[in-house]
Amino acid sequence: MEALTKRSIQLLKMLYEKGKSTSLYSLHAKQSDLAKELGVSRQALNLHLKRLRELNFIRTGRGFIDVTEKGLNALGYSSTPAFVFLKVSPGKRIEVYEKIKELALQKAFRVAGDVDAVLVVDRDKLNDVLRKLSAVEGVKDTKSYVAIEPIK
Repeated sequence: MEALTKRSIQLLKMLYEKGKSTSLYSLHAKQSDLAKELGVSRQALNLHLKRLRELNFIRTGRGFIDVTEKGLNALGYSSTPAFVFLKVSPGKRIEVYEKIKELALQKAFRVAGDVDAVLVVDRDKLNDVLRKLSAVEGVKDTKSYVAIEPIK
């Protein structure tokens, strides 16, 4: 993989974090706003976007920027993640949720229902996350599911 500049990685990460997950991450934002947040001129932003587009890390169009699977992979993410469903001891929820924040996760949600939390994990990091969860006092049960492909 070609090396990206620090600023290009910073931009790609910002696009990912602000993007909406589909089978890729899509962002609807003004380039002037992105440039301001990144601390560069609009012209400099366009150069970075052009480079990311040429490397197939992003796709752009009128009013949108998509972070592609290749772009996600450059950041260590995947659009086909694993999901971990957690049951937590009621008296330990606060402590467990704090420990969850320290894990290498794409997202974590506190939920109502048969489980207490749903974690979205990059498939390559699943074993490490499960190992760390097994050492957290208050985690009663985990169930893991690996996504095969996005449906929509």
